[in-house]
Amino acid sequence: MKGDLFSSRHMVQPTTAPGMTVENAKCIRNAVNGEMLARQGAMVAYRGNLAFERKSQGVGGMLKRAVTGEGLPLMTVRGQGEAWFALEAQSCFIVEVAPGEEFTVNGRNVLCFDATLSYRIATVKGAGITGGGLFNSVFTGHGKLGLVCEGDPLVIPVSPQYPVYVDTDAVVGWTAGLATSLHRSQSLGSMLRGGSGEAVQLMLQGEGHVVVRPSEAPPHRPQQH
Repeated sequence: MKGDLFSSRHMVQPTTAPGMTVENAKCIRNAVNGEMLARQGAMVAYRGNLAFERKSQGVGGMLKRAVTGEGLPLMTVRGQGEAWFALEAQSCFIVEVAPGEEFTVNGRNVLCFDATLSYRIATVKGAGITGGGLFNSVFTGHGKLGLVCEGDPLVIPVSPQYPVYVDTDAVVGWTAGLATSLHRSQSLGSMLRGGSGEAVQLMLQGEGHVVVRPSEAPPHRPQQH
């Protein structure tokens, strides 16, 4: 068979290493030998001896999801083989978490991750319960975390001299060591007059990096459960 579709640009190549890799800009491949976790419904193809099972979050997890709206609808992938994961052709990238490190990410951006990572749902400190996307998943342990983003993400350094202000609907995640709080960039009078549409941002201070998606609008799709 000939044609551009069957060129090396699109053809899947043999696996050269176990674990998670970016197959292309819109898809992540995981060479599974044991167990991993992924967002429910995110598997687009697999080969080998793999089993997929919905992961129960228990009563506590269900209650937390009901309160925060942030829970991760996960499935466990077990066995030996290869699986490909994607979410509506969003851009894919991988974060490697080392022992002692911590990465905070919005649940809507999580695609898949190694079973050696653990996560908890946490309130963004200083943000209270107002605004959007202010409950996030905090990953710790040792392993790889596959993420999706609508468009190519921006990674912005944060330093003590230069805090970064991010729209609460645009933030994807940030590294450990950053303090968060809500920042109001408009006066009450300006807001009453219609404002600029940029009333409140998430302010990050300290030493680290923040990941931002190139869009302020909330995701147009409902979160899968």
